[in-house]
Amino acid sequence: MKKRFSDEQIISILREAEAGISARELCRKHAISDATFYTWRKKYGGMEVPEVKRLKALEEENARLKKLLAEAMLDKEALQVALQVALGRKY
Repeated sequence: MKKRFSDEQIISILREAEAGISARELCRKHAISDATFYTWRKKYGGMEVPEVKRLKALEEENARLKKLLAEAMLDKEALQVALQVALGRKY
């Protein structure tokens, strides 16, 4: 089963790396892959917990807005087709 780490845990692990513990040792200690560690470091390196929480909230909002936009575009397309049919034109 995939383990989920809290924002606090991720920041704590990254701080351990900043303190000089090797990435390999941290990965073994926390049972994470090298790829996970380096992804976290690239994405969250130098951030504090509130900043990570804000980033995640913005990413969630962005995904929600993208979904709404896609739905609106589909609705628009369907309405355009319906209008063309109602006007007796081929679409």
